[in-house]
Amino acid sequence: SADGAGIQRIILCGLTPVPPRAEITKTALGATHSLPWEYAANSVLAIKKYMLTYRPIALEQTSNSTNLYETALTVPLLLVVGHERSGISPEVLSVCQTHVHLPMFGTSAHSLNVSIAGSLALYELRRRNCYSN
Repeated sequence: SADGAGIQRIILCGLTPVPPRAEITKTALGATHSLPWEYAANSVLAIKKYMLTYRPIALEQTSNSTNLYETALTVPLLLVVGHERSGISPEVLSVCQTHVHLPMFGTSAHSLNVSIAGSLALYELRRRNCYSN
């Protein structure tokens, strides 16, 4: 999804698996070779490293989050997505200047799978020209 949306880099943090791994190779379809990535053990430090250049936004439902489709965003951005079950930690949320969420229209689901949500957000940011190759 990241490669398809044309982003510049992925920063994998914490317990996120990193290439080479069979399941990553299978789903990435070659993107591990064409899309730059790096690993950082500490998410907060990774975000702070890039904060001088990029504005971090958290894709997370919080008491302060706004609908992604209705939020004005300045560029360049660093999109932060969280753990599939636990989401983005409070420590990471505290360093993100903006929290956005995807609107949910059903009656029982309160969120989407993180890979789906991240993909939708990346393509919305691409549509709005919030980043370039």
